[in-house]
Amino acid sequence: MINRIRDIRRQKGWTLADVAERCDPPTTAQTIGRLETGMRQLSLTWMNRIAQALEVEPELLVKGEVEDQPRYVARMTDAGCEALAEPREAILPTALGGDGALVALAVEAGAGEYRAGDQVWCRQVGPDHYARLLNRDVLAPRPGGRFAFGRMIDRDETRVALLPPGQGTRQVVIDSPAWLAGAEMLVRKL
Repeated sequence: MINRIRDIRRQKGWTLADVAERCDPPTTAQTIGRLETGMRQLSLTWMNRIAQALEVEPELLVKGEVEDQPRYVARMTDAGCEALAEPREAILPTALGGDGALVALAVEAGAGEYRAGDQVWCRQVGPDHYARLLNRDVLAPRPGGRFAFGRMIDRDETRVALLPPGQGTRQVVIDSPAWLAGAEMLVRKL
């Protein structure tokens, strides 16, 4: 069985020892590591203990053999929106229906109406559907593995103009983006 213990643990920024200490009763980091890698079978008892330690529902710990898992591809920092060095699997709290792949943006520094800790879920569309994203928040790939995020304020045959969130920002013009992803859901911790 494939599990996502490691993905959830890393997303929370915790070590194996952190998870082991949070288990009730506490266990060892080595045991958590073996459960993560499949060297030890993840029983229902262990699944419940680890889910409680990670503060998630137990069903989030297991995943099917699906290749099109939503992924974090970019993050927003004080310097703007940038690509993650290595895209990582994202935990989708609810299923979103629709066509196109889902990607997520992790907000690490607040800007405009977005706060640090937010997740912005976006659905990719091709060039034929860019018109429907006008006046919506959009994630767009840029040359060199970079990204831009902001309100799509203009478009023509080959270019789109985005206005990043926040006061005093300057528009970003992207020539012939391979895809755009329109914001569909904001996930904010309570």
